[in-house]
Amino acid sequence: MAAGRPQAQDHPPENGFTPLDQPAPRLLPHIDASVLPSLGGFGRHQKQLVVLTWIPALFIGFSQFSDYFLLAQPNGTCLQPLANDSKWTAESYPATGVGTGDVPALQFQVNGTGDEDGDGGGDVLCACKERTLELHTGLSQNVVTKWNLVCDSAWKVHIAKFSLLVGSIFGYLVMGIMADWFGRHPVLIVSVLFMLVFGLSVAFSVNVTMFSTLRFFEGFCLAGLALSLYVLRVELCLPAWRFSMTMVASFLMVAGQLLMPGVAALCRNWPDRDDWQLLQIVIISPFVLMLPYVWIFPESLRWLLTTQHYRRSKDMMLRIARRNQVDMTSEPSRVLSELEQELHKKPQRTCIVKMMSTRNLWKNIVVLCVNSLTGYGIHHCFARSMMDPEAQPTALCHTDYYTMAGIAVATCVALCPMVGLMGRRGGLLTFMIITALASLLQLGLLNLIGKYSLRYDTVLRDSLKRKFSVAFSIIGMFSSHAVSTLSIFFCAEITPTVIRGGGLGLVLASAGFGMLTAPIMELHNQKGYFLHHVIFACCTLLCIICLLLLPEPRGQPLPETLADGETFTRQTLLHPGEQHLLLAKGDRDYSRVHDTPLHLSATGGATVAAATALAAVPASYSLATGGEVIGNHAMANGV
Repeated sequence: MAAGRPQAQDHPPENGFTPLDQPAPRLLPHIDASVLPSLGGFGRHQKQLVVLTWIPALFIGFSQFSDYFLLAQPNGTCLQPLANDSKWTAESYPATGVGTGDVPALQFQVNGTGDEDGDGGGDVLCACKERTLELHTGLSQNVVTKWNLVCDSAWKVHIAKFSLLVGSIFGYLVMGIMADWFGRHPVLIVSVLFMLVFGLSVAFSVNVTMFSTLRFFEGFCLAGLALSLYVLRVELCLPAWRFSMTMVASFLMVAGQLLMPGVAALCRNWPDRDDWQLLQIVIISPFVLMLPYVWIFPESLRWLLTTQHYRRSKDMMLRIARRNQVDMTSEPSRVLSELEQELHKKPQRTCIVKMMSTRNLWKNIVVLCVNSLTGYGIHHCFARSMMDPEAQPTALCHTDYYTMAGIAVATCVALCPMVGLMGRRGGLLTFMIITALASLLQLGLLNLIGKYSLRYDTVLRDSLKRKFSVAFSIIGMFSSHAVSTLSIFFCAEITPTVIRGGGLGLVLASAGFGMLTAPIMELHNQKGYFLHHVIFACCTLLCIICLLLLPEPRGQPLPETLADGETFTRQTLLHPGEQHLLLAKGDRDYSRVHDTPLHLSATGGATVAAATALAAVPASYSLATGGEVIGNHAMANGV
């Protein structure tokens, strides 16, 4: 269903006369329809720039998933208990219930499971005078093992996880506004420079406080880098190419997630430096390749034209036409001639705050923010349900990691045909419905299985519940990842160019809040997990209703100004001219009822005024003259 944009209609000339000179329609505001086609469309120059936006996507994937290795929870083994403690027996047993080799260990009798957070007997690992920590994520040492962040210091690990996500949230909000105010190119370059500074400084942290602080600024710069590249990529493409070019970047980010365990394994057991320090340097150093972007990557032509930077726009248009081998001297679209007449105008910038003065635009962005928050928030619920319940709440084995990465790949593959077939809104609505069904079935059906069936065969019941839980979790992770990806792209298409950075920053920040729920739940040892899942399941139902209010941007030009974004609304279900079908035909005949002619409306008003005046005069006078006055007006009205 196409988006409803009011088109200019041809009205018949008044009095039968046609004006001799009608002003030609302006071409500069129609970038997708007039400006870019006159420069060669999606030509060689644009394709080269899009490829340049793909390359950093792989490095961004490395940085976004580095926490799984830098802050992974180790397996602990107790070597020597506290003195004079009779609750220990001389048995070889790992503190977390996972074997760690031939190291002799001791088991705490009260807590036979060896759980680090066990109740009744206290913490097995923390009740040790001497212990060893061993990783299972490819590295031999990371931040947790280096500074012994277990037991009373375990909360510092969650703060370190918060720092990257909170920095990203602030980065999306601030850098989005900066991209609208100063341009996409300055934000891109500044983000790359400071990403190198703070990212490499993280590798030389001397304590966990310094590590967390620098990770905050690394996340801030990473957000600015990802946002500016996303906006530039969308603004370079014509409508037919936008989604496919964006999905290629998504594939590359998932490739970074898949390759991250291999990169971590290559950084293991180097002689002169800790493993985690070398890993941090390896994932940050490739951003050096983006330093030449200062010269080879230009500013967004769409942003320059929309903000009235016409002098810079002219130079860039000539450069693009030359690289696309388009002869602008004989171009018939009159774009350059119209641009020459606008050179005297001063640049005008718009802040995201002006979105609040609109009627439809802010509602669309708020709906997409809630969708993004719900998608990423409930994704963690499904991921937690998929993991082995006997595993540690903060542990993530290689099988679960690759399962999550494989689901992300499957999501990107499925999005392409689904969006091509059903459109942006239809695809988003379909995946949100699947997410809601998977969540509700997982919360309700599994409890019914345990309550009303297989009461006596507990082994079969638990096995069946586990299989259903994993199946619903995989389906839910698949659909929720699609919801999050499509919500971000949806926002980039319906937000006007003048505030696209700020609008996209709001949706990405909402996604960051959704991802922030994962370390929050880990900090509370998964307490309240069921309520957490129920809340997000209710949000999916709310999102399904709100998605019906969104427009369909497939095949539509990008809105450039706030007025364009305000008119980018959902099309009515009925086609023009079909509204009369909603009116039921009655038995009464209203053919003799007509509207009062315009020239008689004053007469009717005079009649009412005369009747009011008669009520204020003496009765004798009104009897003598009132009837004549009313009679004259009645004859004038033809009654």
